[in-house]
Amino acid sequence: MNIELLKKEIQYKAVRSSKPGGQHVNKVSSSVRLSFDLKNSKALNTYEKDILTGKLQHRLTKEGILIIKVETSRSQHFNKKAAWQQLVLLLEKSLKQPKKRLKTKPKKSAVLKRLQSKKQHSLKKQNRRKDFLR
Repeated sequence: MNIELLKKEIQYKAVRSSKPGGQHVNKVSSSVRLSFDLKNSKALNTYEKDILTGKLQHRLTKEGILIIKVETSRSQHFNKKAAWQQLVLLLEKSLKQPKKRLKTKPKKSAVLKRLQSKKQHSLKKQNRRKDFLR
């Protein structure tokens, strides 16, 4: 993932915020909508695009565009920064490969402890049982 190319491919659009704020909100477009064309991106290779389309499928439009809307702050500048950070974090998190689980054997003491508890449970059940054959 090339971050310099990624910065050039992003489009920002300022829109009016839907949050309450009085007269200021009605006049100023402080909310930021970031759009990133995942399918036609040159910042990502085909392998990364395949992974991201699979993992972010629910967040993509039909055209393969990822949209992030941020309206946490009243400042358009801060919302723009927050949208960029969200995008980078989302892409890095989605591209991160999970660690493979190493198979391990249980320790001998753990096996013995499990078998002893099973035996005790079995004896408890046997002691409760009424013997009809006596």
